Amino acid sequence: MGAAARPFRLPVRVYYQDTDAGGVVFHAQYLAFFERARTELLNSLGFDLAQLADEGRILFLVHEACLRYRRPARLNDLLKVSAEVAKLGHASLVFHQRVERAGELLVEGEVTLALADRERLRPARMPAELKRLLQA
Repeated sequence: MGAAARPFRLPVRVYYQDTDAGGVVFHAQYLAFFERARTELLNSLGFDLAQLADEGRILFLVHEACLRYRRPARLNDLLKVSAEVAKLGHASLVFHQRVERAGELLVEGEVTLALADRERLRPARMPAELKRLLQA
């Protein structure tokens, strides 16, 4: 795959709101970190998800997520959250994602997104331009 096949990395600081009472990142917060990285990857390719929903009538819905937790992140840590396209389908995308702190792997996972028609919530084909950019 092309540019999107290389991991896109987003710096993320851990804020108090991301943690539990012990100052450790709450397990579900990693899904939000993953979402940010995927969105920024698409933005970097020139695709605005809000515009795609409004004008293209296409939504990106999480179909499946599998995460493996290796080490905890803590309050005020500076993390790198990556997203790379692992598989590209006609109406789906699979992302491999990681969270690292100073090169140490904390969390990794795969997230499958389904593209859906906004009104009918039925599968929708990936826009040709997005597919081209992801494959280039």
